[in-house]
Order: sequence, then C-alpha cells, then structure tokens
Amino acid sequence: MFRSLLLLLIGMLGSTQWAQASGPADLPGYTEGAQVIRIAQETGQVDSISGVIYAQWKSTRSVRQMRMALLVPRTDELKPAIVYFPGGGFISSEHEKFIEMRMALARAGFVVAAVEYRTVPDRFPAPLEDARAAVRYLREHAAEYGIDPARIGALGDSAGGYVAQLLGAATGEKRFDKGVFLDKSGDVQAVVSLYGISSLLNIGAGFPDKLRSVHESPAVTEALLLNGPAFAGFAGASVQSTPEKALDASSMGHVKGRKPPFLLFHGSADQHVSPEQSAQFYRALIAGGNKAEYVLVEGAGHGDLTWFQAPVIERVTSWFRQTLGQPLKRGPAIRDDKANL
Repeated sequence: MFRSLLLLLIGMLGSTQWAQASGPADLPGYTEGAQVIRIAQETGQVDSISGVIYAQWKSTRSVRQMRMALLVPRTDELKPAIVYFPGGGFISSEHEKFIEMRMALARAGFVVAAVEYRTVPDRFPAPLEDARAAVRYLREHAAEYGIDPARIGALGDSAGGYVAQLLGAATGEKRFDKGVFLDKSGDVQAVVSLYGISSLLNIGAGFPDKLRSVHESPAVTEALLLNGPAFAGFAGASVQSTPEKALDASSMGHVKGRKPPFLLFHGSADQHVSPEQSAQFYRALIAGGNKAEYVLVEGAGHGDLTWFQAPVIERVTSWFRQTLGQPLKRGPAIRDDKANL
C-alpha cells in the first residue's frame, strides 16, 4: 500500500522534482547513506554541429567559404527547420549568437541553422544570395539532419531581420539563386523578424534630424551595402541617390504576390532602426492579402535585453510551431558522424 502511494506521489510531482525511491537497499550500488533518486527521461538531446560549409564564392585569387552552425534534436522524427540570420549593422554576421532563442527552438523540435552571410564591403545582392544558398543547402542535406524540406522558416534580428524579410518577400525570384544545389528551392515557408529593416530608403523615418541625417550619408553602412565605398573616381553615393536600386534591395520592393506568413516585432524606443520599418511592411503585407502579425513592444530598444526575455522567445517558438507544425513521427534517422557535410 505504502509503495503504491509513494509511486503515485512521484508521478504527481513530475519530472522536475527529486523523489526518494522505494526499496533502496535492493538497488545495485546502494550503500548506507546514499541518496537515491529517480528521474523521468522527458527531455531529449540536442546536437551542436559548427563549421558547416554551406556555400563557397570564388573570385580571381581566393575562395570564400560560408559557414553555418546547426542545432539538431536527436530524434528520428521529420523536423521543420529554422534558418537564423544574425544582426550586425551590415558589417558583421556573427552567426553563433542568440543562443537563448536558438536553443529554445531546438528544444521545441526544430533543426536550427545559424547562418553567416556576406556583409560590407560585399554589396547587395550578396546577403540574399547567401540566404537562398543556405536554404538550398538544408534541402539538399535534409535527410542527414532529419529535416522536412517542405517546412523551412527564417528568423533574423536587425540586419539579420532585413535578410530574413527579404528572403521571404523575394519568394520565387530565382535571379538571386547563385552557387550550387540550384535544383532545390531557396524559398521559405515562414518568417520572423525582430526589429528588421524593410526599406533602405527610410531607416530613420520619424527620427530627429540628427539621427535621420546619418542614414542620408554616403558613408552609412546601408549605402556601402548598396553602392560600395568611395574609391578612385567614385566619390560614394547615398541610398537616396539611387531609389530604384534601394527599393530592389529592400523587402518593400518585393511585396507584390503571395508571401509566406510573417511575424514582425519592433521596439517602440528603437533609436537605430525606426519602428516604422516594421509598421510599413506589415501594412503592405496585409494590403496584399498576406498573413502577417505585428508586435510592437512598448519601451524596447534595439537589441536590448528585452529581446532575450521569455515572452519574446516563447511567442516566436509558439508561432513557428503553429505555422510550420510539429515534428512528424516518421522520416529518416539522423546519420552518424561520417555523414557527408
């Protein structure tokens, strides 16, 4: 009777509680004074795979290899995947950051690929070419990582949000497909953007004159991404000097047609990327009959600690679950470490 009651209480306490096991003297390895516990196995493992080369770009005298880092839940289920693009002001793409968000997604059953992409001094469309190449790589190697190639989403923050948004907005535009695995699609089925950029033309919309003038300079990073640096006979050019080119390099320039679902976040106190960037893109998506949600976070700045808190991470995770679906109880098992990466 006592044993049955104790087992019932252990079940009610759940896996987060430590519980005294019954009959400890009968357990192999028991000795007087040992603390005996029983732990339910409810959390799976997540494997981390860094330094994966997903593309390489050849120039006259060099070859540049582009890397991604993967978090792969160790299951034999067919899993949706998320491609994460890091922010960095168009001058860096340190892809192994934001581990809080990436690990939460992996724990929820997603394969998460954090992707390095080309930044200044490389010019547009290099970041978008990299984004599509990364998605094609995942589809080519889907069986190795247990990925469902029909369910791939994109996630990015700041400049990474710019890349994720542009990737979703430019759905079906094969002119941005360069490199290998060209028989695979570079399109994604869902996009989440945190304080991303939707138009290079008005990043400082609504800002005071002093802040807005920075974005009108030919030396600002988005101008370098678009037009390159001043050199030899070229004095440099602002984003505003080439509006058609700037629009083509922005998700606002690709809003016509059907798009994947979007979830947009922005902080009301952002002083780097105007909240109007997310608001205008949301309006354009809705006007086009597309599915979109927009979350304005009161008082949040650009990349501050707000974005590492549970409500944000849980909202992103649950939205991807609802939009891309859960892992399926079928599919190939993950291959061993001899798999061809």
